[in-house]
Amino acid sequence: MTTSPTARRLLRAVQALAILGLGLYAAQAAIAVCGKGADAFFETYVYTGLVATGAALCFARVLTSPRERVAWAVLGGGLAAWAAGDAYYVAALSDMLDPPLPSFADALWLALYPACYVALVLLVRERVRSFPRSLWLDGLVGALAVAALGSALVMGAITAPGADSAVITMDLVYLCGDFLLLGFVVGGFALTGWRPGLAWGMLGTGLATSAVADAYFLYQGAIGADPSSTLPAALWPASALIVGFAAWSAPVQRSVRLEGWRTLAMPVAFASIALGLLAVHTVSPLPAAALVLALATLAMIIVRMTLTFRENLELIEGTQREAGTDALTGLANRRRLMTDLAAAIAEATPERPCGLAMFDLDGFKQYNDRFGHPVGDTLLARLGRRLSETVGHSGRAYRLGGDEFCVVASGTSIDLEELSAQARAALTDSGRGFTVGSSYGLVLVPEEATDVPGALSLADERLYEQKDTNRRSTVTRQTSDTLMQVLKECQPELDRHLHDVAELARALGTRVGLRAAELDDVVRAAQLHDVGKVAVPDDILDKDGPLDHSEWEFVRQHSVVGDRILSAAPDLSAVAELVRASHENVDGSGYPDGLVGDEIPLGARVVTICDAYHAMTSSRRYRERMSRADALRELRRCAGAQFDPEIVETFCALLTPAKRPQARFSPATQRAH
Repeated sequence: MTTSPTARRLLRAVQALAILGLGLYAAQAAIAVCGKGADAFFETYVYTGLVATGAALCFARVLTSPRERVAWAVLGGGLAAWAAGDAYYVAALSDMLDPPLPSFADALWLALYPACYVALVLLVRERVRSFPRSLWLDGLVGALAVAALGSALVMGAITAPGADSAVITMDLVYLCGDFLLLGFVVGGFALTGWRPGLAWGMLGTGLATSAVADAYFLYQGAIGADPSSTLPAALWPASALIVGFAAWSAPVQRSVRLEGWRTLAMPVAFASIALGLLAVHTVSPLPAAALVLALATLAMIIVRMTLTFRENLELIEGTQREAGTDALTGLANRRRLMTDLAAAIAEATPERPCGLAMFDLDGFKQYNDRFGHPVGDTLLARLGRRLSETVGHSGRAYRLGGDEFCVVASGTSIDLEELSAQARAALTDSGRGFTVGSSYGLVLVPEEATDVPGALSLADERLYEQKDTNRRSTVTRQTSDTLMQVLKECQPELDRHLHDVAELARALGTRVGLRAAELDDVVRAAQLHDVGKVAVPDDILDKDGPLDHSEWEFVRQHSVVGDRILSAAPDLSAVAELVRASHENVDGSGYPDGLVGDEIPLGARVVTICDAYHAMTSSRRYRERMSRADALRELRRCAGAQFDPEIVETFCALLTPAKRPQARFSPATQRAH
């Protein structure tokens, strides 16, 4: 709270005068330092003035600081009612031999209790941001234990036989108010985790002091003693001043954490009080109220133990969940993967295998370097959510760390292949200036691995094989695109031809069963099979009539030139081999090497048929284009001499879907590709 220097000096002066007044009051009560004749003055004016000072300090706090204003206003009102009750008693009732009971003064004094209860609740809500349910029970246990102890000490004397019923009733009302006030104080301490701090500690001490003083004087009055003008009487004004001083102590807002021996010490102390009272009861019977409260204390401690056990279980579950969860993406992490994978492998069967797919992002490092790590983390989180949504109930997604992800699922091998492909697509993103893809390795258990280390090792190996293939594919694509552009610049009319031949080769290669990497090489070979023609003079390429023998010899070298051009890029070596053999004939009459039958790579035989078909169905300067039917008849006529007859039939079936004959390749044919 912020106050001016003048206000602070005034506050210090008031506090100093109040302490001085309290000291004089205590000295007078103890040893009559000012003589017995001054007792009335001290009881009438000093006592009431000290209580009123406590109320004034609370109200001053309300006027100077908006924080906790309502709580301190209510508490100041309670202290003011207390002081007013004293003033009324002195003015109207003190001279009576038998004052009425209850009186208006009692009403004012009793007003302190609800004011204290409300203020304590408001201050707890303001100063303690959050607290576990078990701390509520600690407060209740403490209140019950204190009430049980107080009942055991005071209740018997107050309710002794022969006492006036009105006196007993009022004493019980005050006693219950005091016990409840002590319960609120103990509960407030509990809700701070038994670490109340200076301000809360002073407030609680002040209110507890008032309750203890009440109980003491009620007990003294019940046994017939005269406690007036004695040292314990100083506890009442002292409690009011402590509360007023607490109003000016800096409040501390805290979140309560249950940790250490503090969480056990206080419940054990309260349980010891309850057990001690029950032990005393076996020797000397206690009032029924004390016995009931002690039993209620033990019952609440049992409830507290149960709740603590549940909270500990929740903490353990939360810790285990956090230990198995990736903080960035919310996916399961590597620790959880090891557990889940072991369980999945144990349940896997050949009929329903378990699939382990490991993924690694391609291009993420460049993305991270360009846009920064926070943006990279955002992308990882987004890809992680997409992966989780894609996998759904089919399996479980994991983040292993960095840009590595994993999926474990069960199903048929086809289902697992499809799920892996979908997961790979989910881990792909692109935008202006970036493309992030992924590579993966899939392992089927128990077909390909039988334990966790084996499955992880094989999946990792396949992942990096594909990653290397993708890297080479990127380089290959860029190189082949460059060569395609060179061809386009040299012979623009070839662009459409090469594109159409490549599409035919893709469809035919798929039909004859080429794998993905082989099919990619065949498509590139179809696109680049004429790249060697850049070395053939234009007057030969543009000649309208038939070529003579020497010109043909020159043209036949273009596949060799194409081989040399493509072989300059190591990643295009497989494509170079297909381009070199793209003009070989199965009867050995082709060029440049005169290969026969299955000596010709399967991909080259595919490109040869597609190139020939497109050439026949395209217009040339020296002849008209053939119809599709005539071109297919020509392919069949030349099958066995120029073309592979099995592939010709597959090609014809591809272009006449209604018939759809299924070509079956011999083992030798399959080996040749």
